[in-house]
Amino acid sequence: MEKKKKNIGFNIIKDDPTDGHRGFGAGALSLENVSPVIIDVEAGEAFVDMGAMHARSAVERGIKFLPNRDEVPNGKPYWIVWVTIERREDGPYYAGVTACEMTVDREARRGYKLLPEHVNRLDKSLKRHIIVDHMDEKSKRVLADFLKQHDIEMWNRSSEELKKGLEGGK
Repeated sequence: MEKKKKNIGFNIIKDDPTDGHRGFGAGALSLENVSPVIIDVEAGEAFVDMGAMHARSAVERGIKFLPNRDEVPNGKPYWIVWVTIERREDGPYYAGVTACEMTVDREARRGYKLLPEHVNRLDKSLKRHIIVDHMDEKSKRVLADFLKQHDIEMWNRSSEELKKGLEGGK
């Protein structure tokens, strides 16, 4: 029996995906530099779950999502944050960071999220946007700490917009 290793790493940019024998998808937008970070608002924890790329994260599995928040009155709050990593000459940095709301009622096997919003925010992250102003302050701190702990140099190279968005006036 294999032990499952908890993967907390980011999906770092690889070299040109069209190098070598991989001819399919040449010129297509690559999702290799995006990682979904899930924030458990109540627990104050953040973790990477690549399953979220296809709405199959541990949090989402087995849940029927509804577009009406009122139909999930006991939903536990989460954020899915699309983090895009870009590389400059001085090294990688957090280029796009966009957050989407989600609630999950595990007992009722129901959840709330707006799928179009999740798709649009993923796209905005890929286009290097920062959209975090609608997050609660606690979750902003959790995300900032998580990004710093992952790689403080990447954080330092990131935009002032991201730092101000997550840390306020610091």
